[in-house]
Amino acid sequence: MKNASMVIDKAFKISEVDPRIYGSFIEHLGRAVYDGIYQPGNSLSDEDGFRRDVIDMVKELNVPIVRYPGGNFVSSFVWEDSVGPIELRPRRLELAWRSLEKNEIGINEFAKWAKKAGSDVMMAVNLGTRGIADACNLLEYCNHPGGTKYSDMRIGHGIEKPHNIKVWCLGNEMDGPWQLGHKTMEEYGRLAEETAKAMKLIDPTIELVSCGSSNLDMPTFPEWEATTLEHTYDHVDYVSMHQYYGNTNNDTEDFLALSDNMDLFIRSVISTCDFVKAKKRGKKNINISFDEWNVWFHSNETDDDIMEKHPWQIAPPLLEDIYNFEDALLVGLMLITLLKHADRVKIACLAQLVNVIAPIMTERDGGEAWRQTIFYPFMHASQYGRGVVLQPVLDSPVHDTLEHENVTDVVSVAVWNEAKEELTVFAVNRNINEDLKLLIDIRSLEGYQLAEHIVLENSDMKICNSAGAELVVPKTVPRSAMEDGKVTSLLGKASWNVIRLKK
Repeated sequence: MKNASMVIDKAFKISEVDPRIYGSFIEHLGRAVYDGIYQPGNSLSDEDGFRRDVIDMVKELNVPIVRYPGGNFVSSFVWEDSVGPIELRPRRLELAWRSLEKNEIGINEFAKWAKKAGSDVMMAVNLGTRGIADACNLLEYCNHPGGTKYSDMRIGHGIEKPHNIKVWCLGNEMDGPWQLGHKTMEEYGRLAEETAKAMKLIDPTIELVSCGSSNLDMPTFPEWEATTLEHTYDHVDYVSMHQYYGNTNNDTEDFLALSDNMDLFIRSVISTCDFVKAKKRGKKNINISFDEWNVWFHSNETDDDIMEKHPWQIAPPLLEDIYNFEDALLVGLMLITLLKHADRVKIACLAQLVNVIAPIMTERDGGEAWRQTIFYPFMHASQYGRGVVLQPVLDSPVHDTLEHENVTDVVSVAVWNEAKEELTVFAVNRNINEDLKLLIDIRSLEGYQLAEHIVLENSDMKICNSAGAELVVPKTVPRSAMEDGKVTSLLGKASWNVIRLKK
């Protein structure tokens, strides 16, 4: 059997984990809102039409912040249509996803849902088809206490207290030619700078996210970040990152190596941010809001057919990827990658939360909600990955894949929650053929004892969960032992492992 080793020392701190790293995303897309979080008339819904079972699952995931309302949707969003009496709200052609938006759920309803789910709202403004004035008006509506046109409009709509939304995205994927109102680097940089300046005059306490590249393979990356941050550096707090992966070649080994690409992407963005900081003679770091990340590829053909041949439906079944076991492994690997960069990645949003490339699904006929395979690594990280990330010194066997060299069999990180006197090691064995023994040296953490070893594994890499048949679920196993400050753990081939220790 192969062996790997890891030393964890409480002195080697990367950073405190910002809880918002476990954020998510709800866009007016497909069945995310209608038939997802909102389904009036269903016995499973509350008095406001919100699915109680979905809210309970969101609480299981302990999601602290949810990005809204998009996504590509936001680049044609007319926010005024989404507030006021529902019977007076217009229906609109939604151009990003070629659907019909009925505006039954808008800003105030979503803020109510987020409060019920225990989450804050991360709002995006439309810098595609709209601009500075509209962004300022929306901020005034949401955050100003009263006595002005838009704050009094909110009060007139029955919302006396301001929503006090603290994180705002300056548009979405403005580097993408698919985006309505797509901008060049200079165009976006100037618009974002002036919008940021104006918004912070209204509410200096907000944090702002400047659009970064839509993915690692964009032809303008990383010049886009370098150019746009030249304009926005003094006025924003974060730059966004988006990345999705898919096993399009049906090569599991290479698919599980894609988290290495994510690590490279993050390092490249950090380097670019620091270049702009140096050039500006700046004092602050621009941190990262990785506000779209996930596996996404299963539903592509179906989506194209719906949008091209059957457009202008209300809540059509778009982007409904049904995730298998290997997808859950990659999601776990991506979570570990985010944690390893907790010093600069302060916000991250699993995209999305319900029905649309999501950990939570609802049946189309109004039936039960259920958990996809990817639900569980996210739940474990959100539950146990709070505290200080410790820098692991890892020695692992390596293997090559079709597109990657020197891929470590083991990917791991440790999070120490000193207040709760808990240490959690997250580890993925991405060798799909062999079990592996991992020796973890935690002698710097005196008095800690093994609590449990949780594993997510399956012999079938393509097995999926479904309503009433959740076949991929975590279990507690007797595969770890501790002696003299060292933990020996058996990591099964192709497995997600959560090794928990308590003082």
